[in-house]
Amino acid sequence: MDMYIEKAISRITDLCRIPSPSGFTRQAEEYVFSALTALGFKPEYSRKRSIRVKLGGAGSPLLLAAHVDTLGAMVRSIGSKGALRISKIGGFPENYIEQENCLVHTRDGKCYSGRFLLDNPAVHVNKEAGSAKRDDSSVKLILDEKVKTPEEVKALGISAGDFISFDPRTVVTESGFIKSRHLDDKASAGILLALAEYVAIEKPVLSREVWLLFSTYEEVGHGGASGLPEGLEEFISVDMGAVGDDLATDEFCVSICAKDSNGPYDYEVTNRLISVAKKLELNYSVDIYPFYGSDADAALAAGYDIRHGLIGPGVQASHGYERSHREGIANTFRLLAGYIS
Repeated sequence: MDMYIEKAISRITDLCRIPSPSGFTRQAEEYVFSALTALGFKPEYSRKRSIRVKLGGAGSPLLLAAHVDTLGAMVRSIGSKGALRISKIGGFPENYIEQENCLVHTRDGKCYSGRFLLDNPAVHVNKEAGSAKRDDSSVKLILDEKVKTPEEVKALGISAGDFISFDPRTVVTESGFIKSRHLDDKASAGILLALAEYVAIEKPVLSREVWLLFSTYEEVGHGGASGLPEGLEEFISVDMGAVGDDLATDEFCVSICAKDSNGPYDYEVTNRLISVAKKLELNYSVDIYPFYGSDADAALAAGYDIRHGLIGPGVQASHGYERSHREGIANTFRLLAGYIS
């Protein structure tokens, strides 16, 4: 299966470099749709542009879901000196984007670069720069354009409601680490594309009807709330494994979540995932994520009568500049391949 692990990593790096904050995901959608079509599958869009595709099999439909939308921002307003105040898309502290590069995407298709800076950021001028509060009123977007007034910014075609994407800074090291923004959840989206290629080429006997879903609004809470296949019985979110505090998950394992902020995951589904991981002798952990929600949670909240589960490769520094490892990608891929066979 090593070939498919490398394909997953290639897909992950491609996806991470495509700007796709929630609500601005067209390019990422087209990438996924084209990749699935090239493999001989027949993907389709839901009304809100999630992509679903049947891999094959019959009976007891199972859905594996990852999301291609990411954290980001929108222009909230233009300040008196031409700096942009932002409104966050998704949850992250402002210090996670401070001094990072970004792009402003206008409604008429223009794109401008900039970076996020604290007000009065020079330590040679502001002795409180290190301790000043970071929030949406103090961390601004400074354009890489010669603008000093709101009128000059508006003349570029920039206005409130324009999307802002973050520079992913994607790097794959010789030691196998993958560093990038948006591994949540483009790491698992890449894994699912590699799984689709594995099914297309190797043609394993699927134990049931298997679907994939690539959702587009997970970071704002309703990605998995609609667009699901008819008769769905089981929904497994393939997202990121949380790393930190007293959790056992690290970047080298596949994490199986037993409970998140919304409550426990299905007992039998979680047990089966653990059983397959043990049978395949995978590096895995079972953890509770204290501040977390998934597309499977959204489906339950929307009223779907399904069994649900959650797995993913361990990802360090979630919602910041994240890091995982080839081994975590491999263990997640192998658990999925074993689970559907």
